[in-house]
Order: sequence, then structure tokens, then C-alpha cells
Amino acid sequence: MKISIITVCYNSEYTIQNTINSVLNQSYSDIEYIIVDGNSTDNTKSIITSYANKISCFISEPDHGIYHAMNKGIRMATGDIVGMLNADDFFTNQEVVQRIVKEFENKDIDAVYGDVQFVNPENINRIVRYYSSSKFKPNKFKYGFMPAHPSFYVKKDLFEKLGYYKEDYLIASDYELLIRFLFKGNLLYKYIERPLVTMRSGGISNKSLKNRFILNKEIMRACKENGIKTNYINIYSKYFRKINELIGNR
Repeated sequence: MKISIITVCYNSEYTIQNTINSVLNQSYSDIEYIIVDGNSTDNTKSIITSYANKISCFISEPDHGIYHAMNKGIRMATGDIVGMLNADDFFTNQEVVQRIVKEFENKDIDAVYGDVQFVNPENINRIVRYYSSSKFKPNKFKYGFMPAHPSFYVKKDLFEKLGYYKEDYLIASDYELLIRFLFKGNLLYKYIERPLVTMRSGGISNKSLKNRFILNKEIMRACKENGIKTNYINIYSKYFRKINELIGNR
């Protein structure tokens, strides 16, 4: 079973090598690794090209945002299973892909997801938050809660059936896609009870109050477009859960 892993990046010279090595060091061998760069102006491209003989496909060209880049990567993918690994992230250990593939081989499922852990960007050995997907159910989308998208792996042919990331979203297209796949599409999925991906804290959705406002507005839109009734009180309630996650890692 071939698994396609897609990394999209732009000016990621400080983190991209860590991301690449975490893929190349996986114990599972049948991996197609695709990197889509948005025409970086720093040393990102030179770092990637130094791994040219180990990367399945690398393109570097201007794009229209992260979701446009993700869609380009998915369309290039030839694997049975597809997942994303962002340029600030890395696999938590060398057995992650093996475990993902094992779930697909042993069960009649369409997708898997697990947990992610957040670390201090200056000290990646220090965990500052743990995002557990264990309590996710499709009806929790209306509360702004989704399974950890960086841990989401799905059969490639389902993108043709259910659609790609919507490129007119700025921040929450991943949320909308998960609603479309897991709620509206009613896919069969399996939760893997372990952290699959380690992320540096400080993602785009948390960089400013403006971005958080955009995020929640797009979550509301995603719910509406896919037949989920909700309101802003429900959606903003997720921040109480985040406080508990932070307290739990003190």
C-alpha cells in the first residue's frame, strides 16, 4: 500500500529539514513524498534540492495560498492513501506511517486520525499543549471541534468523489473538508490513540485576534454550507477546552 505524504511550504528554511527527515526516517518504505513550495525567497529550495534523490516530487512556483498548494499536491499524488505534513511539523516517531498503514490494511475504513502535540518552537522537546481527538464525534463540529487535521489520512480516490480543499477559505478550509468527509460524506474512520504529529506552536489561526475572528467566521460558514446548525456561542465554547489542554501540560 503506497502512502502519499504532502508538505506545502513557503520560506521555511528553519524547519523544513526537520520535516523532511521525519518522513525519510519512517520505518515504512512505500512512501511517495511530495513537496509543494510557493517559490520561496530564502534557503528553503536549496535545502529541499539537497534531498532531491530521496523526494518523489518537488515543485516550486507561485500559488494562491496554502489550500491551493495542498490541492496541487493531492492531484500529483499516486498513493492509495494521502495525508499532509506541514513544514513546521514532524512525525512524532519513526513508526507513525507504519501504524497508519496497519489500520487501513486491517480494517475496512476510509480514513484515520489521531492526536497531535504542540511544542515550544525554541525547544521542540518541551510539550506545551496536547490535542486529543479521542472525544470527537461528527456532531461536535457545531462546537468548533474537529479531529486533528495534521493527523488525518484518507483514501486518495475520495477527493475525486467528495471534493478538494476549498481555495476561497483563508484559514478553515481544513475544517470544512473534514465536515464534508466525516459528517456529510459519512466516511468510515478509525481513531488512533497516540500522537502522530508534533507541531510547533503559533499557527496562523492563533497569530492574532483578527485571524481568530476569521477562523471562527469560516467555521460558521463551513457548518452552514454542510447542513450543520450552530451559532457563535457554540463555536467559541471551544476555547474553554483549549484552556484545559494548556493547564494539563503545566
